[in-house]
Amino acid sequence: MAAFAAFVGLSRPTVSRFFNDPASLRETTRRRIALAVEASGFQPNLLAANLVRRRSNIVGIIIPDPVDPFYTALTRRVQAIASEAGFHAFVLSSDGDRTEEARAVGTLAAMSVAGIIVAPLGGSEGGGALERMQTDIPIVYVDSPPARPAAFVGTDNRASFALMVDHLCDTGTPPRFLAMPAVNANAASRAEAYDAAMRARGFEPILLPLPNARDWDFERVGFEASAAWIAAGGVAGATVLCANDRLAFGALAAAWQAGVRVGRAEACDLRIAGHDDHPLSRYACPPLTTVAQDYDEIAGRAMAILLRRLAEEAPAAAGGEDLVLLGARVVARESA
Repeated sequence: MAAFAAFVGLSRPTVSRFFNDPASLRETTRRRIALAVEASGFQPNLLAANLVRRRSNIVGIIIPDPVDPFYTALTRRVQAIASEAGFHAFVLSSDGDRTEEARAVGTLAAMSVAGIIVAPLGGSEGGGALERMQTDIPIVYVDSPPARPAAFVGTDNRASFALMVDHLCDTGTPPRFLAMPAVNANAASRAEAYDAAMRARGFEPILLPLPNARDWDFERVGFEASAAWIAAGGVAGATVLCANDRLAFGALAAAWQAGVRVGRAEACDLRIAGHDDHPLSRYACPPLTTVAQDYDEIAGRAMAILLRRLAEEAPAAAGGEDLVLLGARVVARESA
């Protein structure tokens, strides 16, 4: 920074303000520095700068699955909002592993990030590391709620599954449930939501057996569980509600392989529905009936909480106004 300031012919504090608070400089000064950046290719060392700042301008993001389109869409929106607010977003993945999640938390701590947006796995490793950091910097959880009270933005599973169970019961046979492997808190939350919705309608919940898996390969889990159930017989006229759309993709593939016709038409043997409105759900065969989540709103509300708490310098556990459960809507397509 000192060398670059000498290159521009301005003081180091003035050049520093250009990167951290450009609006505080006159237009002519901003233009002069911008031209010097273009001519020299200079980029400030953010990690070194964090060592001398009271607060970093980096926001950390931790997601469990970097190839899942839900987390991709969420991350892109968080990055865009962070950039508009003058922050850099640094994304890490836990790859569905609690030890890796704890390591990611440690990496962000070493970078002195200003705050974190995290889709947590839960458990003692990463969860404990996040709880310890929560006393120092703002952390907002998304998608899957943490074990203890904290700022959280996500879909109201109980309400969304009640909507889908009502829809399926009103249009055909009551659904069986294909649950998620226990990879995060959503697995139990969605199973409980299905159970409550079925009992509210006066039906006994029916769970399909899951293969012995605890990973994020949901398509394989959905395929194996559905293939075993179809092979056992008794499919005709049945309905299956999957805990997420990726499980449903596997179920659709298992039905196709077994020659079972999926859809809501009278000539079909089985109905399949999901949850999340995965970007590929409309292109499945047949297109998947699902519950839509608003990725942009989840990201926007989470970043609004994080930015407000950064402005207030309030890292402690959030109050009730920072628990946001969003509504959802049924998207009825040809699969159910």
